[in-house]
Amino acid sequence: MAAHGPSPALFFDTVNAYQRTEVLRTAIELDLFSAVVSGGKTADEIATACKASPRGIRILADSLSIIGFLRKESDLYELTEDSAIFLNRASPAYLGGALEFLLTPDIRGAFTQLTQAVRQGGTAISDEGTVSHNNPVWVAFARAMGPVMHMPAQLLANLIVADAQQPLKVLDVAAGHGLFGITVAQRFVQANVTALDWPNVLEVATENARRAGVGNRHHLLAGSAFELDWGHSYDIVLLTNFLHHFDEPTCQQIAEKTHRALKSGGRALTLEFIPNADRISPPATAPFALTMLATTARGDAYTFAEYDQIFTRAGFTKNEFHALLPTNQQAVVSIKS
Repeated sequence: MAAHGPSPALFFDTVNAYQRTEVLRTAIELDLFSAVVSGGKTADEIATACKASPRGIRILADSLSIIGFLRKESDLYELTEDSAIFLNRASPAYLGGALEFLLTPDIRGAFTQLTQAVRQGGTAISDEGTVSHNNPVWVAFARAMGPVMHMPAQLLANLIVADAQQPLKVLDVAAGHGLFGITVAQRFVQANVTALDWPNVLEVATENARRAGVGNRHHLLAGSAFELDWGHSYDIVLLTNFLHHFDEPTCQQIAEKTHRALKSGGRALTLEFIPNADRISPPATAPFALTMLATTARGDAYTFAEYDQIFTRAGFTKNEFHALLPTNQQAVVSIKS
């Protein structure tokens, strides 16, 4: 069989990729996936449930089937296994709310100015991008992204080597929704967690802590992670999805501050998008560097070798890499002797 020659397929798939985003966004806004779960199998039945036109739903559902969010047989639609778990509004793992952050004008707008970001080596939307002082985008993040972080939070808590009854003093830096510290508090029933973030963001973390039943062991430290005194003698410091916003010297400052805050034998748990040394794999992790280029002035996706150097220079004696499968994130456990 002759080999296939050059094809423009990748060009058109990439240029038209925004259409896939809008197809999914529209389906979530119409709650189409929940309509299928509730018994809507034909375009007419789904249209009735979604209060939309049968023609519109037929074309939308066909598009979702082409992409892979639905299966179609004859004129009947059903959810794929992934859609049933992540796109059914009744599912505890529902991800539809994440669009409120992922598709905010700040994030999408940053990518419309990617050419300028590439020219200047950092975001073109403002001097600091999304990491500007007390940026309201992080309230949207805290409210929208909690469900997305449920599995990484569980996997990160698995890396804490301690008895479930052991008292732990935990600092959750840039806590956001608070899920990482909250999960530790649920797992270790005598853990006390201090959540550090901007005041308006901590309101969301407080709500989540109360809802999780750990509000009495969830404390607040409001302000900038760079300006505040973190305190000392922590057993665990959580650095979750924080360091990637900054250049390496700034990450070094945070690592040193983390080392000072920990007691002897304490551990820093860093959750990040950590590409392999080639920076183009794993395919679900490595593209995060582009997000940092578009949305921050100096952020990046750092390799484990770079994190190892950062934390070693800060005084940590051992740094361990952990792939948190099946998520697209990884962790570094840094140990203070």
